[in-house]
Amino acid sequence: MQQVSWEKLQAKGNPLISPAYKSNGHVFTSGNVGSRPDGTFPSDVAEQTKLAIQKLEKVLHASDSSLSQVLKVLLFIADPKDAATVNSVYKDYFPHMPSRSCVVVGFPNKQVKVELECVASYNQREYKL
Repeated sequence: MQQVSWEKLQAKGNPLISPAYKSNGHVFTSGNVGSRPDGTFPSDVAEQTKLAIQKLEKVLHASDSSLSQVLKVLLFIADPKDAATVNSVYKDYFPHMPSRSCVVVGFPNKQVKVELECVASYNQREYKL
């Protein structure tokens, strides 16, 4: 088991969680929300979705993986009325249609409209002596 650190992402992170863990050919990510680099949230759910997926992509790259290697997505949305908009953005990033669950939740921060986490495969490096 290997932790992916915030330092590897060159990001200020949450001190309570790791961005991801790698184990047995899989990477397990924490949730990624659609905030801007300054910590603010766009009011537009499509923009939040793009930002959240782009953050997820950075975590995957730091984990020797990519969006195309995602096997399962857990998607949280604040408002079921936003599902169509979220899906229209989502499909552009996940054309291979990984398995997915979508849950409507009440986020503690009311500015948050979407959050994604995933399980993906990663490129295991073989070392030869």
